[in-house]
Amino acid sequence: MSGNARASARHLAETQAKAKTLLEALPYIEEFAGTRVVVKVGGEITEATASAAAFTRDLLLLKHVGVDVVLCHGGGPQISRLMETVGTSPEFVGGLRVTDAETMRLTAMVLLGDVNRTLVGHLNAHGSHAVGLSGVDGRLFLCEPKDPALGFVGEIVSVDPRPVVRLLEDGYMPVVASVGMDEDGNAFNINADTAAGALAGALEAEKLIVLTNVEGLYEDFGDADSLVSEIDTAGLRRMYDAGGLHTGMLPKVAAVLHALDAGVAAAHILDGRIEHSVLLEIFTPEGIGTKVTGEAAT
Repeated sequence: MSGNARASARHLAETQAKAKTLLEALPYIEEFAGTRVVVKVGGEITEATASAAAFTRDLLLLKHVGVDVVLCHGGGPQISRLMETVGTSPEFVGGLRVTDAETMRLTAMVLLGDVNRTLVGHLNAHGSHAVGLSGVDGRLFLCEPKDPALGFVGEIVSVDPRPVVRLLEDGYMPVVASVGMDEDGNAFNINADTAAGALAGALEAEKLIVLTNVEGLYEDFGDADSLVSEIDTAGLRRMYDAGGLHTGMLPKVAAVLHALDAGVAAAHILDGRIEHSVLLEIFTPEGIGTKVTGEAAT
């Protein structure tokens, strides 16, 4: 066989492999077309330009195959960095940022003026019709103080999903910053995992996907062999109540439990550093990370 013939055969084999991958994904595309999926992303991913660009292209693919995607984001690293720049040391209690009035001002600057704008820009640069908003818009997230010791950290008391639903119905992808408000119009910092879980429940989403910077949920954090691939809400609640979860995982697990209790079919805790992690979880039988269901895992 000549060199050109070998190259042609290799090219054909590669092309056929791509076609096979598409065919394997087809049942999942058919299953989730027309459903709503809430994706939560943290600041670690959004501040990495290459990762953010790849991640937003994955969301666009979901949108193009008929999945209604809602993106909910935080911006923890960016907020901490800005606080340190102005001479303030970040303080956390139970995984939540202590937020006085000045920290709330800085938080709003980062989430609304930096992270949200950047994500919307990435999406729209690749052909999406993304619209940025926060929990203040349309009273999406109505809050009350979670704990006086935490300052302007909000506990969500109600979610009005109508602004998000209207955007979805008009073909837009909502990008929601985790800021809420109280009855007096004061802005509150909301943990982004908490916001995503509450929004997924209010939207009656099919899935909640929580992207983080670890492989998933561990029974013993730091032990790679203890990664939990699938668990039901009863098992997850036992892990949560036992008090052995890593501090940073507590808000994520609480958000997942809230979402599934509200009727969301499944939740996924994934490593957002892995390229195409969202697509791998939704469109392949193997999946990655940790899947949580409302029924006994099989």
